[in-house]
Amino acid sequence: QVQLVESGGGSVQPGGSLKLSCTASGDTVNSNRMGWFRQAPGKEREGVAAINTGSGSGVTNYADSVKGRFRISRDNAKKTIYLQMNSLKLEDTAMYYCAAGNLRYASRWLGPNEYNYWGPGTQVTVSS
Repeated sequence: QVQLVESGGGSVQPGGSLKLSCTASGDTVNSNRMGWFRQAPGKEREGVAAINTGSGSGVTNYADSVKGRFRISRDNAKKTIYLQMNSLKLEDTAMYYCAAGNLRYASRWLGPNEYNYWGPGTQVTVSS
Protein backbone atom coordinates (compact mmCIF):
# COMPACT_ATOMS: atom_id res chain seq x y z
CA GLN A 1 0.00 0.00 0.00
CA VAL A 2 1.09 3.53 -0.76
CA GLN A 3 0.41 6.68 1.19
CA LEU A 4 0.78 10.11 -0.38
CA VAL A 5 0.96 13.48 1.30
CA GLU A 6 0.93 16.80 -0.51
CA SER A 7 2.20 20.12 0.72
CA GLY A 8 2.88 23.59 -0.60
CA GLY A 9 -0.56 24.86 -1.50
CA GLY A 10 -1.68 28.35 -0.70
CA SER A 11 -3.05 31.60 -2.04
CA VAL A 12 -1.23 33.71 -4.60
CA GLN A 13 -1.93 36.55 -6.97
CA PRO A 14 -2.08 36.06 -10.73
CA GLY A 15 1.41 35.75 -12.12
CA GLY A 16 2.76 34.33 -8.90
CA SER A 17 4.39 31.00 -8.21
CA LEU A 18 3.97 28.03 -5.93
CA LYS A 19 5.84 24.78 -5.55
CA LEU A 20 3.93 21.70 -4.51
CA SER A 21 5.51 18.60 -3.04
CA CYS A 22 4.22 15.07 -2.70
CA THR A 23 6.00 12.41 -0.69
CA ALA A 24 5.17 8.74 -0.98
CA SER A 25 5.58 6.13 1.72
CA GLY A 26 4.71 2.52 2.24
CA ASP A 27 5.12 -0.14 -0.41
CA THR A 28 6.11 2.00 -3.36
CA VAL A 29 8.23 -0.53 -5.21
CA ASN A 30 5.51 -1.33 -7.74
CA SER A 31 4.64 2.29 -8.47
CA ASN A 32 6.28 3.56 -11.62
CA ARG A 33 4.46 6.82 -12.23
CA MET A 34 3.21 9.73 -10.23
CA GLY A 35 1.21 12.70 -11.27
CA TRP A 36 -0.55 15.87 -10.31
CA PHE A 37 -4.25 16.34 -10.88
CA ARG A 38 -6.60 19.15 -10.05
CA GLN A 39 -10.28 19.62 -9.58
CA ALA A 40 -12.12 22.91 -9.44
CA PRO A 41 -15.70 23.27 -8.19
CA GLY A 42 -18.16 22.09 -10.79
CA LYS A 43 -15.48 20.53 -12.97
CA GLU A 44 -14.16 17.02 -13.40
CA ARG A 45 -10.75 16.06 -12.18
CA GLU A 46 -8.12 16.71 -14.81
CA GLY A 47 -4.54 15.66 -15.20
CA VAL A 48 -1.93 18.37 -14.92
CA ALA A 49 1.41 16.61 -15.18
CA ALA A 50 2.87 13.15 -14.73
CA ILE A 51 6.34 11.69 -14.44
CA ASN A 52 7.86 8.25 -14.49
CA THR A 53 9.33 7.38 -11.11
CA GLY A 54 10.97 4.08 -12.01
CA SER A 55 14.67 3.52 -12.48
CA GLY A 56 14.66 4.90 -16.01
CA SER A 57 14.62 8.46 -17.19
CA GLY A 58 11.97 10.75 -15.78
CA VAL A 59 9.79 11.12 -18.84
CA THR A 60 7.05 13.68 -18.32
CA ASN A 61 3.66 14.60 -19.74
CA TYR A 62 1.81 17.87 -19.35
CA ALA A 63 -1.63 19.14 -20.00
CA ASP A 64 -1.70 21.71 -22.77
CA SER A 65 -3.08 24.30 -20.39
CA VAL A 66 0.05 24.28 -18.22
CA LYS A 67 2.84 23.67 -20.71
CA GLY A 68 5.55 26.26 -20.37
CA ARG A 69 4.27 27.35 -16.96
CA PHE A 70 4.41 24.24 -14.78
CA ARG A 71 7.22 21.78 -14.36
CA ILE A 72 7.07 18.38 -12.69
CA SER A 73 10.20 16.84 -11.26
CA ARG A 74 11.18 13.93 -9.08
CA ASP A 75 13.58 12.94 -6.35
CA ASN A 76 13.41 9.18 -6.28
CA ALA A 77 15.69 8.88 -3.26
CA LYS A 78 13.16 10.89 -1.28
CA LYS A 79 10.14 9.30 -2.98
CA THR A 80 8.99 12.80 -3.73
CA ILE A 81 7.67 14.63 -6.74
CA TYR A 82 7.29 18.35 -7.16
CA LEU A 83 5.20 20.68 -9.21
CA GLN A 84 6.72 24.08 -9.84
CA MET A 85 3.88 26.37 -10.84
CA ASN A 86 4.78 29.68 -12.44
CA SER A 87 2.75 32.41 -14.08
CA LEU A 88 -0.32 31.26 -12.24
CA LYS A 89 -3.71 32.20 -13.63
CA LEU A 90 -7.12 32.50 -12.06
CA GLU A 91 -8.19 29.33 -13.81
CA ASP A 92 -5.45 27.39 -12.05
CA THR A 93 -7.45 27.62 -8.85
CA ALA A 94 -8.31 24.10 -7.73
CA MET A 95 -7.64 21.38 -5.26
CA TYR A 96 -4.44 19.72 -6.39
CA TYR A 97 -4.01 16.01 -5.82
CA CYS A 98 -0.98 13.79 -6.01
CA ALA A 99 -1.44 10.31 -7.43
CA ALA A 100 0.65 7.20 -7.92
CA GLY A 101 0.25 3.97 -9.80
CA ASN A 102 1.83 1.24 -11.83
CA LEU A 103 1.08 2.18 -15.41
CA ARG A 104 1.96 0.84 -18.80
CA TYR A 105 3.78 3.36 -20.92
CA ALA A 106 0.88 3.54 -23.34
CA SER A 107 -1.66 4.26 -20.63
CA ARG A 108 -3.26 7.67 -20.32
CA TRP A 109 -0.65 9.45 -18.26
CA LEU A 110 -3.08 12.19 -17.33
CA GLY A 111 -6.11 9.99 -16.85
CA PRO A 112 -7.24 9.99 -13.23
CA ASN A 113 -8.68 6.49 -13.49
CA GLU A 114 -5.25 5.07 -14.27
CA TYR A 115 -3.93 5.73 -10.78
CA ASN A 116 -4.48 3.66 -7.68
CA TYR A 117 -3.31 5.90 -4.86
CA TRP A 118 -4.25 9.45 -4.05
CA GLY A 119 -3.25 12.03 -1.53
CA PRO A 120 -5.78 14.13 0.35
CA GLY A 121 -5.07 17.20 -1.76
CA THR A 122 -3.76 20.69 -1.24
CA GLN A 123 -5.65 23.83 -2.18
CA VAL A 124 -4.23 26.32 -4.65
CA THR A 125 -6.07 29.60 -4.92
CA VAL A 126 -5.14 32.28 -7.43
CA SER A 127 -6.97 35.55 -6.92
CA SER A 128 -6.51 39.29 -6.96
